[in-house]
Amino acid sequence: MVGVNVPGGGTWLELTKFHRPADQSDAAEPASNRLGFRHIACVVDDLDAVLDRLRAKGFTTVGEIVNYENIFRLCFVGGPEGLIVEVAEELPADSDNETSTH
Repeated sequence: MVGVNVPGGGTWLELTKFHRPADQSDAAEPASNRLGFRHIACVVDDLDAVLDRLRAKGFTTVGEIVNYENIFRLCFVGGPEGLIVEVAEELPADSDNETSTH
């Protein structure tokens, strides 16, 4: 289980993976456009620090950290049960940052 608390409190999002009872269905990853809950996005203050904490807990990034239109630095993390978690850090309005990796 991993949880996310938004700045200022009041909202908590918990992501849980169930180990028992074992799922007997096909273990293949569903397509990203399949109906259901597949993607969630979170805005954070320090993307690198958040990714360091997630990696320390065994989560892996999907692709590299990218600069999205000089608005966000973001990357995707493989979450439990195939959930894709997008983690984004808002860039200053006058930012001219280039794509970077961590």
